[in-house]
Amino acid sequence: MAVQEMSRGTHTTACACEECAREGHRRAVAAFLEKRDEFAAGQGVPAAVAHSLGASRQWVSDELTLSARTVADRGREAGNSWLYVFSRRAVLAVWIAAGVLLLVQVAAALGAGWSTARTAGLLAALLLAGLLTAAARAQSVRGGLLAPLVGEDNRLSASKAVPTAWVVLTAFATLLLTLRLAASVPGPERQALYAGLALDRALPLLSVVVLTSAVAVLVRRVVCVRIMSQRLQKLPADRPRGADLLTDDAGRGSLPDAQYVLVSTVVLAYAAASLARFPDRLPQLPWALALLVALSAAVYLAAKYAEGSRPLVLSVVRRREPGDLDAAVRPGDDIEIRGVGFVPPGAQTPEMLARLVVRIGAVHVHVPLVPVPGGFTNPSDAVLTVPVPAEVEPGRTEIQVVTAAGVESNRCTIDVAE
Repeated sequence: MAVQEMSRGTHTTACACEECAREGHRRAVAAFLEKRDEFAAGQGVPAAVAHSLGASRQWVSDELTLSARTVADRGREAGNSWLYVFSRRAVLAVWIAAGVLLLVQVAAALGAGWSTARTAGLLAALLLAGLLTAAARAQSVRGGLLAPLVGEDNRLSASKAVPTAWVVLTAFATLLLTLRLAASVPGPERQALYAGLALDRALPLLSVVVLTSAVAVLVRRVVCVRIMSQRLQKLPADRPRGADLLTDDAGRGSLPDAQYVLVSTVVLAYAAASLARFPDRLPQLPWALALLVALSAAVYLAAKYAEGSRPLVLSVVRRREPGDLDAAVRPGDDIEIRGVGFVPPGAQTPEMLARLVVRIGAVHVHVPLVPVPGGFTNPSDAVLTVPVPAEVEPGRTEIQVVTAAGVESNRCTIDVAE
């Protein structure tokens, strides 16, 4: 107990270690949830604004927005700390894998004896581990070995992870054959090693490497073009997660991503087994497996091209409370905007929900957060409720929604009465 107290006392308020960052994030989340549930129960609202429904709703929304920003800041700090720690642990994992290979080679050599191929395998593993360590140190702030796999939205990208795995396997196999060729003498063994590098045998493997790399480039191009044309809404995540390889931006399971990763992993395991069985040649893939990867990549690329849509306003109506009379829309009334795509994937956090804006004529109205136990009733992906400000002039007025991703919806015209 004394040791634990001493270790806690060494951390200060300015400490940026992983433990303090995660603890700060947990505390910020707990404070936000407590405040949200308190407001949802009708408590904590000052008497100065409690008499007005609109004023109290706006005050609650502002307080929740400030608390949500604190949660987001703490979450980003925890994410940056996690990336730094992961970069160090990933390098350690690479060297542990090299050590495991050494133990396996020694165990296998007890019966068959040590050979030049085993030495070349260990040297290839050490060289590759050294190269990966150098690359990780150059990108330690962004996650080390994870940096090449992280997309612009701070999520792990399946389109980058798959070709990276194939490149690493191919690089290891090439290093292995290069070292064996350097240690070989003229004769049948050297001729067999040269035959293992023949194009006709390596063509399926090279086709998969080229195909998956081309898919990564095409996906990046498609995503960039669709974002620039406002046909796709992208929001950054706090930090990369392993589940990103199998899910969409909202954290839901994604069939195109999952099947691409699964098929590639299975075929990659086959290639690794082929290399272990025949270390004198590049992994030889059957054309059937290469075609399977190609079909999986085509499905993945088609899904990336088809995903995403702009927010769409279908209709705008005056919100009527029970007991209220039917009437035209006037300044001070609440309007209900019905449509789709108001909350893009990844924007379900309170901070992102608070970024929703409705443009009513020339006035920008921030969508208020309306809490209930366990969540919010406003805003939602299909319905937004906002008040009509007094600054809106009577007459025909255009309504437009601007999402947290900065994408603008179509314009919908309503009549505002005096």
